[in-house]
Amino acid sequence: MNPEDPKTLASRRRALNVLGTGLVAGPAILASSGAIAQTSASQAAGSEGAQRPRMQDPRAQYPKPPFAPQEQPWPGLASKMQPPPDHGERSYVGSGRLAGRRALITGGDSGIGRAAAIAFAREGADVAINYLPAEEADAREVVALIEQAGRKAVAIPGDLRSEQFCTRLVTEAAEALGGLDVLVNNAAKQQAQTSILDITSEQFDDTLKTNLYATFWLTRAAVPRMPAGASIINTASVVASDPPAELLDYAATKGALVTFTKGLAKQLAEKGIRVNAVAPGPYWTPLQPSGGQLPGKLPRFGADSPLGRPGQPAEIAGLFVLLASQEASYTSGNVFSSTGVSGDV
Repeated sequence: MNPEDPKTLASRRRALNVLGTGLVAGPAILASSGAIAQTSASQAAGSEGAQRPRMQDPRAQYPKPPFAPQEQPWPGLASKMQPPPDHGERSYVGSGRLAGRRALITGGDSGIGRAAAIAFAREGADVAINYLPAEEADAREVVALIEQAGRKAVAIPGDLRSEQFCTRLVTEAAEALGGLDVLVNNAAKQQAQTSILDITSEQFDDTLKTNLYATFWLTRAAVPRMPAGASIINTASVVASDPPAELLDYAATKGALVTFTKGLAKQLAEKGIRVNAVAPGPYWTPLQPSGGQLPGKLPRFGADSPLGRPGQPAEIAGLFVLLASQEASYTSGNVFSSTGVSGDV
């Protein structure tokens, strides 16, 4: 080979260019590796002692009826339920799917909202939760779990029946988190009544404001703050398409949320914001013993499911993670059911 040959010189130049590119990219690659390592360390800290559930028969994975009779004043506390719900405290292990995301979750103190908050934090997201002041004891536990995952936790108590508070909630959450990438409209009011004659105007108003108006108010306030790639997730219900006789007002709001989700997804597509809904079936949450079931029905709650039991909040958290993540980038305007084979929306 002639070292002065033009082809040889060109080859050397190409080799030097590649080497130079590698030297320039090196610090960025190292910094990225450090960030990945830091995220992994946070997930490991937050998931310490947690183990992914092994493959097993879903019929026997969690407690099944009969349950002990129990009642609580609304809104109820997870810490007082027997058996206590599983929100994934010991089972959810993250893998960085939401690294750097900033999420606001209503009803994040217990039930499905709590399961989503734990999962989001262990997937690398900073999380703000909203709850009623009466739920402070449950909320403190969630804040501790988020912080154990190495993520920022923001607790904002308040009543979603107030338009003014809903607007302030979004503002405070976005300011505290440094932005807003995920909104989970999850909080709900559910009060069983045997007849429409027993539903007072006050109950009807409270149910619509908590379940439907708040979703509208929060979303309207959040959209201007959300970047392209952001995600809105609404908690609907199987009762949207199969309403029990005793949940007339509650089922009406969940049906409206399904329609709201599908229509809003079309509106926000041009902004690059995705909108989806998750529709649970019978889930073991404080909604049930605090008026969500008629007296005497709770001991058999979930028994009619083909799996013979109610779902636990930990079993639905993965759906929220998927819909918040980039893995669902082509998914919008859809409703995802988790009903224990008991129906679909």
